[in-house]
This record gives sequence, C-alpha cells and structure tokens, in this order.
Amino acid sequence: MEESSRPLPVPAAAAEANLEVDREEDEHDPERNSLHQPLLKRTATLTTNHLAMVGAKVSHIESLDYEINENDIFKHDWTSRSSVQVLQYVFLKWMSAFLVGLLTGVIASLINLAIENIAGIKMLLMARLVNEKRYINGFVYFAGANFALTMVAATLCVVFAPTAAGPGIPEIKAYLNGVDTPNMFVASTLIVKIIGSIVAVSAGLDLGKEGPLVHIGACLASLLGQGGSDDYHLKWRWLPCLQNDRDRRDLITCGASSGVCAAFRAPVGGVLFALEEVASWWRSALLWRTFFSTVIVVVVLRGFMEYCNSGKCGLFGKGGLILFDVSSVSVIYHANDLLPVALIGIIGGVLGSLYNHLLHKVLRLYNLINEKGRMAKLLLSLGVSLFTSICLYLLPFLAPCTPCDPSMDAACPTVGRSGNFKQFNCPNGYYNDLASLLHATNDDAVRNIFSTGTSTEFRAISLLIFFALYCILGLFTFGIAVPSGLFLPIILMGSAYGRLLALAMGSYIYIDHGLYAVLGAAALMAGSMRMTVSLCVIFLELTNNLLLLPIMMFVLLIAKTVGDAFNPSIYEIILDLKGLPFLEANPEPWMRNLTVGELAAAKPSVASLRGIEKVARVVEVLKSTKHNGFPVVDQGVPSPIGMPTGATEFHGLVLRSHLVAVLRKKWFVKERRRTEEWEVRESFTSVDLTQKGPKIQEVVLTEDEMDMYIDLHPFANTTPYTVVETMSVAKAVVLFRQVALRHLLIVPKYQGAGIPPIVGILTRQDLKAHNILGAFPHLAKKGEK
Repeated sequence: MEESSRPLPVPAAAAEANLEVDREEDEHDPERNSLHQPLLKRTATLTTNHLAMVGAKVSHIESLDYEINENDIFKHDWTSRSSVQVLQYVFLKWMSAFLVGLLTGVIASLINLAIENIAGIKMLLMARLVNEKRYINGFVYFAGANFALTMVAATLCVVFAPTAAGPGIPEIKAYLNGVDTPNMFVASTLIVKIIGSIVAVSAGLDLGKEGPLVHIGACLASLLGQGGSDDYHLKWRWLPCLQNDRDRRDLITCGASSGVCAAFRAPVGGVLFALEEVASWWRSALLWRTFFSTVIVVVVLRGFMEYCNSGKCGLFGKGGLILFDVSSVSVIYHANDLLPVALIGIIGGVLGSLYNHLLHKVLRLYNLINEKGRMAKLLLSLGVSLFTSICLYLLPFLAPCTPCDPSMDAACPTVGRSGNFKQFNCPNGYYNDLASLLHATNDDAVRNIFSTGTSTEFRAISLLIFFALYCILGLFTFGIAVPSGLFLPIILMGSAYGRLLALAMGSYIYIDHGLYAVLGAAALMAGSMRMTVSLCVIFLELTNNLLLLPIMMFVLLIAKTVGDAFNPSIYEIILDLKGLPFLEANPEPWMRNLTVGELAAAKPSVASLRGIEKVARVVEVLKSTKHNGFPVVDQGVPSPIGMPTGATEFHGLVLRSHLVAVLRKKWFVKERRRTEEWEVRESFTSVDLTQKGPKIQEVVLTEDEMDMYIDLHPFANTTPYTVVETMSVAKAVVLFRQVALRHLLIVPKYQGAGIPPIVGILTRQDLKAHNILGAFPHLAKKGEK
C-alpha cells in the first residue's frame, strides 16, 4: 500500500472472487478488470501493496491520514486562528452532528414507510388470492412481485454501485480503523443503498434494513464532512475546515451510531454500538457528539410515529419500527430459571459460531460464482429470490389450522395486515401460526414471535420449520448483490429457538415465552457478532423493561464466551474475507519475538528526499514508487556544538499528496534555496493540503520546470512518530492502532557517521499477521508450540 512497489498477494476472498479491479482509468466501469494474482502465494520479502473487496468490488486501497501533520503551514494556521474561527469550527462540528442525526432519522422513517406500504400491498393481494382458493395465481403473483423487486435491487448494485451491496458495517469498521475504502461513502452508493434496501426488504428476502441504515448514516456523514459530492456538482463551501480525515472519521462515527439508533430506536445502544463494535479510536468529545446525533434521530422517529398514528401513512400501522414494549409485564425469576437461561446462552454461542463457520463457506462459494461477472451476480440474486418465494408461500400449507381462543383480546383471525393470527387457507375462527411468521414483514414477524402471553399460540413444529428455514435462507441470502443486514435474520433465528426451548421446558419455567424469544435472539446475536454491552442496552431499550437486565447480561456473557471458544465474530470473518487490513486491538503473541528493525530489513529500502530537492527528482520518486511518505533528510547541515563535521538532520516526513499538490501548483524556485515563510503562505493553507488532489500521472511539467527546485521544509511533518529498531512488533501494533497512525518511522539504536537517521517505515500492511508470516514463516511454527 504505502511502502513497496512490489505486488502483494491478494487476500483470500478477494483473490478467489477474482473480481473487478478499481483502476483509475475504469472508474466508470466497475466490472471491467479482473484479478489474476495467485491467492495464497507468499514471498520471502515483506510486501505492502494491497487489494481488497469493498462491497462487491475489488479496489486498490490506501490508508487514511488520521495523524495531525504538524508542518510549518499547519503550525502557522493553528497559532493564527482567532477566537471567532475557533467558535466557527466547533459550531460546524456540532451542526454537522445535528444534520447527520436529522437526515438519518428522516431517511430511516421514509424507508420504513416505503417498506410497510410495498410489502403490505403485496401481502394483502396474495392473502386475498389464497382466501379465494386461487393458489396458483397467488403463488405467481407473490413470486413475481418478489422477483421484480429483487431484480431492481440487484441491478442497481451490480450496475451502478457495487459498493452498496451487503451491510457496509465491515467497511465502516475498516475506515474507522484507518483504511480508506474507495467509493464506499459517495452519493451514488447512498442513493442505491436507500432504494435497494427498500425493494430488497419488501421482496421478502431474509435480510434486514439495520445494517444498511448504519451504512446510510455513515454515507450522509461522509458527504457532509467533505462538503457534498463532486460527482453531482453539489458542494458546500462553508465546510472546508471539516474536510480532513480526522474530522470525517468523527462524523462517520456519528453516522454509524445514528443508523443503529434509527434501526432500533435505541439512542444509547447506538452510541455503545459505535464504541464497542465499529470505532477503533474514541474520546469524550466524540461521545457527546454521537449521543447528540442519536437524540436527534429519536426525536425525528417519535414525530414520524405520532404522525403515522393518525392513519396518514397508508399501510404503515404498528409495523416498520421494531418496538417491543413489555414495561407492563412482570418479570419474575426463580432459581429454576437459571439453568434454562444458561442453556439459551450456551446454545446461542454454539449456534452463532456454527452460523459464522457456515456463512464463511457460503461467502467463499459466492465469490467463485461472482467472478463470472455481472450476469452471474444478477442470476444468483434472482435464484435466491425465487427459492425464498417458494419456501415462504408453500411451507404454511404444511401447518395445521389452530382454533382461535375466544378469550383473547386480539382480533383472530387476521387477514393481510400485521397481526399474530393470519387466517391463510384456514376457515373462519382458525389461524395459521406459521403463516403469521412467514407472511409478514420482518419487523412484524419479530413483533409476533416476541409477543407475551402467547405461550400456546405457536406450535413446536411451526417454530422448528421457521427456525430451520431462516437458518437456510440467512446463509444463502447474505452475500448476494443487494443491500442486506445480518441483525434481523439472526434475531428471528434466535427468537425461534428461544421459544422452542420454552415449549420444551414447559411448566418448569416461570418466565414468559415471549421473553424467552427475546433472550434467544440476544444470545444468538452475541454468539455470532460477539457484542455484549451494546446488545444489552439495545434490547433493554427495545423492551423498555429494566427487570430484564440481570438475565440479559447473564445470557450475553455466556453466549459470547462460548462463541469466542470456536471462531472470531462474523464481522472479523468478513473483514478477513474481503482482505481489508484491519488491525486488531490485541497483537499475536509471537509478535513479541520479532523487532521492528527486522521487519524493516525485510522491506525495500526507504526512498528519502533532501530538504531542497530538484523537481525532476521528486517526480521520479513519485512515479517509481508506491510510497505515500518520504523522509526529508538534509546532509551537511551546520554542526551542533561538539561535533567536528557537518551533521545529518532528519527534518520530518512529507506525504505524497502534499508533493503532488506542490507540483500541481508549480510552486518552484529557480535556485537551490530555502523559501521565506510568506512565500509559502501566499500559495498554501493547511486546508488546501487536506483536500484530495490528482495523481502524479496527471501533472504536466515542462523541461524548464523539471530543472527547478522545491523547498520541502514547510511541508514536512516535523513530529512524526518514531520508534527504536529494537522495539517488538507487538508493541508497535498497539501503538499504531491506538494513535491511528499511517506511518511509523524506525530510527537506529546507534547514531554515528554513515548511519542513516531512518532505517525503515512501517505501515499497517507491514503489521498484518499474514504478511509477517509470509516473510518469517518460522514464527508460525513457534506460535503453534
């Protein structure tokens, strides 16, 4: 990525997929190129050039500049800021957080409204055809509508925005970890994500809108942070000071937490989700802004719900927002409940890890299918849609009709719209319990299976069919080229086995069956996603009952512990499959047996520049290397007191983007000399250097200009992070991740004449375990002992 021009072997899923490469000259055609590099090939040299899957597209990736670049220009701008400018900067950050929450809440409300109306109309017409005994017509209509909706979602993702496919959460995790994910947060991805989520969920596919809502919130935050979209000529010039990577990182964190809040109406849970799951770097000021954004989301959602309660939202009734209020339910535990509750946690951990393992296999298989091109992606999505429609329509015919209980307050049976007692092919006074779960939107299905006081409503055979079906559909639906989320499928699977366990325990338990469904859903999510604190708060905010807190914590801790014993979380597995160089919080134990100096020795030598360098030399270095950081070293500077000869000075580190900006502006001098401060300030500000510029290949220079000089001193970061070559790699990984670095410079242990001041530069790719083991395979054998 940053340091070597040698090609790096493509990570597992990316190479197996052999998908399209994001070449600069082919931005308009994301399907044009293919990867041809061997998957598991490793070289004896530590290499860093990398490709990864972003959405459904293989792209060249780079790291982000989260570190403050303390060059002369930044220092001047920082010290010369007035109080008004500081207040303006703070105000813009809070205003951006407000806009992220407002827009996320509005878009989430519109998505819910659209899904409930589209899916509601589809269900009503299908139920009417079934009640009229027109079964073939009902199936043709049901399958045809789902097929058409899936085609719209898949076509949008395959043709217009491949990065909109999937949930987007792994890419957000990678971005907040310091990995730039190309085209992940652009306007086209946002538009396709919104429309694709609506039609994909309305198509009855086993996926949720929760993951896409997180991605939508992040897209909105990124667009606000960069002042709009260049592609559609929508730019806000009043946001220039928020266009750096650090401020955009904070905004995207606000967007991710707002998306979770919009999905579950859980403001505190959204903040904790960002803290526990997606963010790699946190501070108290960011906590306040994320909470502020989620509060705005909740206010918007509450206003939307109040408006729709008046009946002005079409078929949007109680559906569309996962709400499960059991504040009026008395939750009483007995000692007898500890064993079944612990069993729920153990089963959740085992099933969650098994689900992760099987999904990993399915995704590798889908990568092989997707390498065939656009048509293969489209056909795969449509095939899954057809299979889903067949199962959803035909399986309720296997369930017997159940007589309605006349003592119930709820309407029984219900036809078409949301309700626990779908009539579906049953006579008056009877309902089909399996149809109540399958012939409803995912949100209504959750509400039905979570319902309290319904211990006899669902038969064991119906719950078993529902559980098995959603396990199969969940495995085969996630990974197709449509926007999709994992939350809802896992919640439905977990709630089904929770109710099954409650039915099996019978009179030995005292907790309501609906609460067992809640505990089962939480356990399976913890077993698969390995979240605890945020999940606990999200489910408490959903249920609105703090009495669930002790057993909820108990279940989540058991499920996560059991799951961790088998494999990583589902998002870690997906990150590895996509090849995104995500740095984990805990380094491998064998990394303590290797020093950063040994890593540097396995890399190509560092390309350094002089403080006053010839333009031709700068262009040559930029074109001949893939480096993104270059040490600025001056030879023969005036000697400090006590040194007999001229000294070698390490002035700092200059970034590739800054060099290209200087070349593009042609800020040259005709003779070799250091420039004055006013000369730099006339042409550059710190804001100018944070903006993304053109590639070096796009810069055109004349021969006379190539013979001129550039003074690099004002642009070099004079305070880069440096470590001694004897530091262990394990310690370097912790430092790199906690400080959110892009470059870590290695200085020699001994100083003296003839010894270079910088012996190497490490990037995140150099610190990835599989890259290190490729150059030092003996460490793997030591780690196995």
